[in-house]
Amino acid sequence: MASILKVDELQGIVSAGDITVTSEGGSATQSLQQGLAKCWVNFNGQGTIAARDSFNLSSLDDNGTGDYGVNMSSVFSSANHSAHGTCDAVGNYSNVEINSVAASGIDSMRCWNDNPATIDPSLVFATMHGDLA
Repeated sequence: MASILKVDELQGIVSAGDITVTSEGGSATQSLQQGLAKCWVNFNGQGTIAARDSFNLSSLDDNGTGDYGVNMSSVFSSANHSAHGTCDAVGNYSNVEINSVAASGIDSMRCWNDNPATIDPSLVFATMHGDLA
């Protein structure tokens, strides 16, 4: 029979936010808190941009053709976080570049095609990891 653990909150012994998870092989550990995505979004980048689904998202910015901003509800402690974006292929391929980040999220994320030209793809995704304020 499988075990079921039901809790409302997890706290580390040394520090409330410090919980270590041991790897499948048992030889490595990872901080649970550090490994969690702090914000993610799946949105339509064409026409009036709109989130399909998200976590910790306050709003999206349309900065022009293929240029988007992703704003978080609960922000990072600094601009020193990791941001990743991707979009669906328009032409032979598409590329995403993160141009500017802030503690509040991504200021500028551009989607390019193989011409190269900025594009408004139908599928745009962004994920951010880091320390919340």
